[in-house]
Parts: sequence; C-alpha cells; structure tokens
Amino acid sequence: MAVELGRTGIWSRELRYHPDRGASAAAAVELEELGYSAIFIPDAGGDVLSVVTELLAATRQIRFATGVLNIWMHDAAEVARRNAELTARYGSRFLLGLGASHAPLVESVAKVPYARPYSRMTQFLDALDAADPAAPASQRMLAALGPRMLALAAARACGAHPYLVPPEHTAAARQVLGPGALLAPEQAVVLDSDPRRGRDRARAFVSDYLALPNYVGNLRRLGFTEDDLRAGGSDRLVDALVAWGDEKAIVRRVAEHHAAGADHVCVQVVTGEPALPRAEWRALAAAFT
Repeated sequence: MAVELGRTGIWSRELRYHPDRGASAAAAVELEELGYSAIFIPDAGGDVLSVVTELLAATRQIRFATGVLNIWMHDAAEVARRNAELTARYGSRFLLGLGASHAPLVESVAKVPYARPYSRMTQFLDALDAADPAAPASQRMLAALGPRMLALAAARACGAHPYLVPPEHTAAARQVLGPGALLAPEQAVVLDSDPRRGRDRARAFVSDYLALPNYVGNLRRLGFTEDDLRAGGSDRLVDALVAWGDEKAIVRRVAEHHAAGADHVCVQVVTGEPALPRAEWRALAAAFT
C-alpha cells in the first residue's frame, strides 16, 4: 500500500522533542486542520516510533513519516515489527523513512564506529526484507543526497527524502530516481523579511551542518566552494539552503522544488527557539492555499 504524501507538509523537530506531549498532539491536530498533508518526525536517538504512534492516534487523516529513523540506533527486526503494527492500524498514513546519519552523532550517542554507511544501509534493508513480517520497499524511503544512495532509494525503497538541499539538487535527484519514485525534499525556512535578521537566523541554522562531512560533500558536488563553506556559510550558500523572507518568498521556493521534480516538499520552520512555531505554520498554510 503506497503512501501518498500530498504536495506540502511540515518537518518538525519541535513535535518530536517538545516536553509537553499534549501540546505536540494539539499542534499536529492543527496542522491537519490547516491543510498540510504530511508531518515528518526526525530521529537522533530514542523511541521515535512511539512519538509517531501518539501523533497518528491524535489525528485523523494526515500522513506521518520518520524523517528519518537512524539505522545505527535501531534493530531492523524490531523496526519491521513496529512498521507492520503501524500500517495494520493506520494503513497508508505512515511511511518509514530511514537514514545512515552522520559520524559525530552515531559515535557520540550510539557509541559505535561510523564506517561504510552505504553498506550499513543495504544490510539494514536486507534485514527488513528478511523480517517476519517484512517492511517492504513500498513502505520505506531513504534519506539520500549522493547518486549512490539515490539509486539505492529508487531500487530498494519507494523513493528519497533529501535534507538541506536547494531546488538544483531536487532536479538532479529526479534524474537519478527516474519518474516513478517518490521525491520529498526538506526545505528550511525563516519567516522574516528583514534581510539581516532573516539571513543571520538562516546562517545560524546552516552553520551546524557544515561540521558534517555528508552535507559538506553534497554541497561541493553542487558547486559550492571552500569560500562558501567557511564562517557559517556564504550568503550564496545560506540563501540557497534556507528560504527566508515573507510568505510569498517561501511559497516561491517550495514551488521551485516542485518544478524541479519534487512530489512533496516538507517545510521546516526555523525560529531558533524550542517552542512549537504554530504562528508561522498558520501564516504559511494561508499562503499555500
């Protein structure tokens, strides 16, 4: 049973980690009422599938995806078992997103050496296939940036969920995936029309990722230079990765991803605060309609 994510959704760290779980559930209900078609929940360790389960139970129709489940921190057989439970209960409202993560996180949290992430992913997929019940390709997607992982996403999953990418990457990813695979990039946004404030907040967001080799390698493939990667990122880099400005500017960027071949775009509102960005979600929902 394929998952239809719709056109525009929300990627939210706040829904995952907010200490008031009732507030998270209420926010998910509102996102559904606002017309968003899917919610992506990240994983940096811990029981991400329990969070997804509680949000699925609180809502009626909106889809959920793990964006993404860290394959170094979970047992494949257990993931397959819980995927089967979720799909049995909620049908096509749940999509299992899987990712190979990054060395600093894996080695500091999981306490295991980070090596050969592509091989690790193929082994995890093999284990999902061998599990009883299995988690089939149609029910899983892969975090993918480079051509090898994108090709794997096309061959052994229903598609790809690239993170921290401009529309140019979306166009290249579509070429690798082909016409039939799901392509659901994340797009970070700052809802602020003041150039200094908006770009400063965007740069603070981007700078953390420039310490992660997987993202840096992808940015180099896209043509960004060493000068672009220094000091938190050049204006050119920051503007490419984070859409900042008013609602119209955000809508334009999402439309660029769709025009480049994205089936779905999940928007991550960046505020620099841990609070649920409900006012921004409301403003963007009105602009997307």
